Formats: sequence, structure tokens, C-alpha cells
Amino acid sequence: MAVMESIATTSLLGRQPLHGRISVRDISCKQKSSNCQFPVTEFIGRRIVLSHPLPRLKVDRLVNSLVKARAIELTKEVHAYREEERTQRNRNYGIDTGKDRKPKFWPPENRADRPSLHNPLFRQERMGCGWFAAIFEWEGVIIKDNPELEEQAWLALAEEKGKSPPPAFTLRRIEGMKNEQAISEILCWSRDPAEVKRMAARKEDMYQALQGGVYRFCAGSSEFVNVLMHYKIPMALVSTRPRETLEAAIRKIGIEGCFNAIVAAEDVYRGKPDPAMFLYAAQLLKFISERCIVFGNSNQTVEAAHDARMKCVAVANKHCVYELGAADLVVRRLDELSVVDLKNLADIESAEFGFGEPKLVMETEEEEDSPSTSTAVDDSIF
Repeated sequence: MAVMESIATTSLLGRQPLHGRISVRDISCKQKSSNCQFPVTEFIGRRIVLSHPLPRLKVDRLVNSLVKARAIELTKEVHAYREEERTQRNRNYGIDTGKDRKPKFWPPENRADRPSLHNPLFRQERMGCGWFAAIFEWEGVIIKDNPELEEQAWLALAEEKGKSPPPAFTLRRIEGMKNEQAISEILCWSRDPAEVKRMAARKEDMYQALQGGVYRFCAGSSEFVNVLMHYKIPMALVSTRPRETLEAAIRKIGIEGCFNAIVAAEDVYRGKPDPAMFLYAAQLLKFISERCIVFGNSNQTVEAAHDARMKCVAVANKHCVYELGAADLVVRRLDELSVVDLKNLADIESAEFGFGEPKLVMETEEEEDSPSTSTAVDDSIF
């Protein structure tokens, strides 16, 4: 009792005057009560002024109860402050205390995850392969392409329409483009949309007639697609061929159902090197661009993939390896790759995708204290 009152007296010093009864125990352990008065102190500046004592109260049980309540309240405030400080320290150092975190701290915001999931399988997907996607080109990666048949189709169309045959460097330039884009922008054969569409359809018919409906897998492409299907990696297929032709070819070689999304010529306005095809494929797969890996076999594909902020794997089956040095990874066959290689290539956790376009910094020229080179003219001589 005496200890509690002393603590309360020390905690409330200077708050309110203390007076009344104090219970003490003598050596014989008999409780005695004595009435005493403490002079009331007032702090004025740096001087202490003693005022006259207040009149003695007969019963001060109410005052004692108020003092006890105030002491308990102060103790609770101290414990609450220490607990809050400890919790904040654990959050700063990343210590898991086993308690539920506040909603604003967990789950962490990450725009690489699909919002519809709300991260229920966040750790499991990270340990698996469902956190990145693969985008394949059709010709040159999945099946073998034949540039000679493509050139023959363009030359036959030029002869049929009475146009001058395009030179070899122009034919190399229009590789990977849509037929409409090549006719109107590169060859400049027509500006009429209806005529451009008819010429593009005619050129596609000529190519299919020359090709004869024969499709052959590139070396290792079929095995690689099966491996990605086994690990449940989302895949998309892009091509500048019409959708009807593309779907018929997929059924013919027996890989229908392997791809989660297909982007054909009707889905985009421009072909390579514009990144529209790859961006639309990522949108269909519901992945951000930084989580996608593009597989192609030309520098136009590498340029388009990098413009879309995607990683690119180049297959050197038409060009030399050194010619595809701009790609993130160059292989001769797709089956040379493993899932671990794809994970390492897609691992871009730095700054949680916060990087963007480089900020332009205005350069300021420092003024040097150099002597002036201007000459003064004295008008008095005139």
C-alpha cells in the first residue's frame, strides 16, 4: 500500500496537491494511521513558492482511489507504447512475429500477378513455372520457313499486277511484315485500302499454292513445346498469316490445344518490327510484358521484342549466331534450352519492375571565369 502510494505520488508530482492520511506499519506490524499535510508547491519560473496548506480532510478514500486509478492508467499507457514501438521495429526489420499483418502490408503490391487471384497461391506459383509466359513465332521457330517461296510469290504478284519487280534488299526488308503493310508502305503499289486488301489476299493464295500445304517442324521445336506443356507454362503463337490458314496448319501437324492464345494477321494492324503482335499476345495471356519471353529467328523479332520490353531468344536456323547478337540468348535448336534457362532469363525482380524510360537530365553549362574576348570601340575617335 505504501509502495503504491509512493509511486503514485512520484508520478503525479506537480499535477495536483497531495494531502491526507498515510498508512504506516511499525515494527510490531500494527497498522497506524497518521494525518499529515504537505505544503502545496507552485512552480513560477525557476523559483519554488510555498503556499499555505489546504484544510485537512477527514475522509480521503476517494482521493486514494483516484490516485490508484491514475497510476494504473499511466502503467497501461507505458505498456501500450512499448508494444507499439516493438511491433514497428519488427516490421522495419522484417521479423515475422506470427501475428496477422495489417491489410496494407500484406499481400505486397506486385503488378506481375493477376489481380483476379489476389495472391492465394503466390508462393506456389513462384516455386513453379506459372509466373512467366512464352510467345512463339510460327514460321522459323515452330515450322520451317522457305524465304525462296516468299520471294517467288512477291515476284509473281508484281508480274500479274504490272508492277516493277522488287529488288532483293526490299524483299529482305519486308520479311515478317503483314502483306498489307508491305504493299502500302514499302512497295508503294497502292494506297486504296480495298485494292491493298485484294492484292494481299492474292499474294497469300500464290504462296499457299507454291508451298503446297507441306509443313515440317524445326529441329527440336516439337520436343520443346511438349516440355513447356508438361511444366504448365502459358504459351502463345503469333504469325502474320491469316487465322484460317494458321489454324488449318496447326491441325495438320497435330499441335492443336498446345497454345493458350493465337495472334493472326487479322488481330493487329502492323507486323514486325512493330511490337503490336507480342503486346496483344501478352494481353491475351494476362501477363505483363516483362514476364514474357519471345522466340524468333530474325533481328526484326529481336527489335520488336525489346520494344515491347520482353526478353528474346533467337534461333539461329536462318542467320548466323553472330548476326543475332542483339538477342538475350541465341541457340541453334530449341531443345538446347531448359526450364531453368527460361527462369533465369525471365528473372527480373530488380526494383519490382520499377524501371522505366530513362529520365532526361538537362545539362547545365558552367560559366567559366575567362577573360572577355569582346573589343570595345571608342566613339570619340570618330
